[in-house]
Amino acid sequence: MTDNVFEKMADRYDTAERKQLASVIAERIKQELTGSKDKILLDYGSGTGLVGLELAGLANKTILADSSPNMVAVLDKKIAAAGISNTQSLLADFMESPANLQADIIIVSLVLLHIPDTKKILKRLYDALNVGGRLIVVDFEENPKVSHPKVHNGFDLEKLKALFLETGFHSTTIQTFYHGEKVFMNQDADLFVAVVDK
Repeated sequence: MTDNVFEKMADRYDTAERKQLASVIAERIKQELTGSKDKILLDYGSGTGLVGLELAGLANKTILADSSPNMVAVLDKKIAAAGISNTQSLLADFMESPANLQADIIIVSLVLLHIPDTKKILKRLYDALNVGGRLIVVDFEENPKVSHPKVHNGFDLEKLKALFLETGFHSTTIQTFYHGEKVFMNQDADLFVAVVDK
């Protein structure tokens, strides 16, 4: 995420379509966050916080991390306007340098598809999790109609599951939970949620 297209679009990122999809994703992730009131939650690649801010009240502390300074600036304004005391932003790119924090739960929503080296980022996320921690990934299933030089065309779920295991995770469940029209590079696509434990 170094060549950051998100820098240019931060101020206009929160479209009605993105908000609607983020709401669907947040509602699904909430199902995995029962009993997280005493936990530290990290939303990596949080963007403007469309998903992470909806989850902030479910954890003791929420960290919304993104590699785009402009996205983090928009996020800071939202946190201040909402007066959310248990939530902070963090400018960070785990591909550039390992995380200097530990979390109990890490959310990665529509982020993996933007990172060329999936295995490397999963390793960095694994290292940032406390023992017994949980990684929750939401992304698109593989779609042959999508072709872009800077974006994966989604993920083969069996290959992704194998990658989680290679990284050291265990107890992986992956479930498709939503089909959207024109949500992935203007193509219809299925969203999956992967829940993996360290």
